[in-house]
Amino acid sequence: MRTLTHPHIATESHGIDLAPMLDFVVNLLIFFIVTAVFVKQTVIELNRPTTAEPTTTRPSMSIVIDMHGEISVDAKTIDLRAVRSHIERFRALDSNGGIVIVADRQAPTGVVVAVADHVRRGGIEDITFTTVTLAPVQTRR
Repeated sequence: MRTLTHPHIATESHGIDLAPMLDFVVNLLIFFIVTAVFVKQTVIELNRPTTAEPTTTRPSMSIVIDMHGEISVDAKTIDLRAVRSHIERFRALDSNGGIVIVADRQAPTGVVVAVADHVRRGGIEDITFTTVTLAPVQTRR
């Protein structure tokens, strides 16, 4: 009688073949590299003064932003859309003047950036930022 021999039983096992797994890992690596999102962060450029004392005194206009995001010019509360008209009026009086944005430490950053954008669109490049803690305004009853 003949004994049946199976070829897979007779051969010795040499371990797991890693070639398919390496191919899979390389494909995953290529997939993640191709689908990765590259984020370019935006930066706000600030012009810092080079001397401690200003050489010339130029007139400036102050824009105050309180902790609730309310904007004031000359102690009058204005809307964000009116900032540019105030800037253009100031620029018509003195083309060399600068703007000081005084913002409360708790003021919304979006409002501060929007005001700075309106100032630049109004034609003034000389912007100074100041952060302070503003006292709440007392209303009379």
